[in-house]
Amino acid sequence: MSSFILATILLIVMALAYQMGLSRSRQVAAASGGRMHSRPQYHGALVALWTVVPLLLVLVLWLLLGDMVTRWLVVATLPPDLVERGGAPLSEAMQRIEAIASGVGVIGEVEPYERAAAERLQQVRLYLRAAAIILATVLAAGGLIHARRRITTRTRARNEVELVIRGLLIFCSIVAILTTIGIVVSLVFETIRFFSFVHPLDFFFGTVWNPRYAVTGDAATGSYGMLPLLWGTVMIAGIAMLVAIPIGLMTAIYLSQYAPARVRSVVKPVVEVLAGIPTIVYGFFALVTVGPFLSSTARMLGFSINTTSALTAGLVMGVMIIPFISSLSDDIIRQVPAAMRDGSYGLGATKSETIRKVILPAALPGIVGAILLAVSRAIGETMIVLLAAGNSPVLRFDPTEPTSTITVTIVAQMFGDSDFAAPQSLVAFALGLTLFVITLCLNIVALYIVRRYREQYE
Repeated sequence: MSSFILATILLIVMALAYQMGLSRSRQVAAASGGRMHSRPQYHGALVALWTVVPLLLVLVLWLLLGDMVTRWLVVATLPPDLVERGGAPLSEAMQRIEAIASGVGVIGEVEPYERAAAERLQQVRLYLRAAAIILATVLAAGGLIHARRRITTRTRARNEVELVIRGLLIFCSIVAILTTIGIVVSLVFETIRFFSFVHPLDFFFGTVWNPRYAVTGDAATGSYGMLPLLWGTVMIAGIAMLVAIPIGLMTAIYLSQYAPARVRSVVKPVVEVLAGIPTIVYGFFALVTVGPFLSSTARMLGFSINTTSALTAGLVMGVMIIPFISSLSDDIIRQVPAAMRDGSYGLGATKSETIRKVILPAALPGIVGAILLAVSRAIGETMIVLLAAGNSPVLRFDPTEPTSTITVTIVAQMFGDSDFAAPQSLVAFALGLTLFVITLCLNIVALYIVRRYREQYE
């Protein structure tokens, strides 16, 4: 049964249970003169929860244990010598039995025990599916009947529904935290493995990036200096922010303080469209249009700019992240209390003085958050840099020359036929952990600024 069909069935059952609980609660409310602890909507939601939660539990058990039980019952029918060998032979035999049962991908003559195991596999799956459907139906019906009978004038449906919602929110928060911890732990362990091949000082302070692929993964050949990649990342992100911050902030000030409502209703959606363009399109635009334009313009003025360079990638990336600053800053500036503006005007300040000395300082925490989001977006960008920066991991301070970044190098090191236990691939985890630490430091600095100015203006 496909996921779409399961989701559709769950939604239909939930809607029916909700309507039954809603109608039942209204009947009870009408009989008692409307004196109910909770509104009918909460009773309907409570009945829906009592009906759907058992279905979800059966579904989770099926996903966790269904394949395990099926394999255990099918393996019991295989020859003992094959079962005793285990490992790869048993896995290959199970894959062949799966193919025989499905009727697709069967190669060679089918042995009698394989045919018997395939028939057993079909029967087990049929019985388990039927058992799961019957169990889910019984539990859901029992939950529905029990929940409807509990609907009285004193039933605290709202409290119970809010308790379930609170538990769901806590569960989602825990999942997010555990996911972050899992990512960090995996990066740390793989980075430690990488540092068993390459010394950390050579990695963090090396000025040459030239990893060479060895035949075996027990040695690191070449140079793994990260500084060229780090400098390329900082240089491109810096150029992008030099473009995005002034334009984005000025756009936000104009839209929020000067633009008429009709102009704002047109300009803001047009600017926000830039955020919806795929980054691969920006990369092609930089490679085909911006790079050649900068190169030809430089030749006319008597100096040289490469078609693929840090300047090309930075300029296009700056255009891409303008909406992150302009749209968020516009919304934040408009949230500044009108009393602060009116007070400034009452003291004789002009509009520009009010913007510079009242509105922008009051909106600074939000503006810093918007800029931080843009910086993180610039540091993590890959496709624009891959196409427009030249992918040249050489330590250069000239933005008109090709360069490379950490994200592009991670992609380059993880693709191909390399051994994932070799330093040539493990270095991607060390680069990823470094990028994570950089963004974490940016978040800490931004949080400090936000808290400091929030205390001042609140």
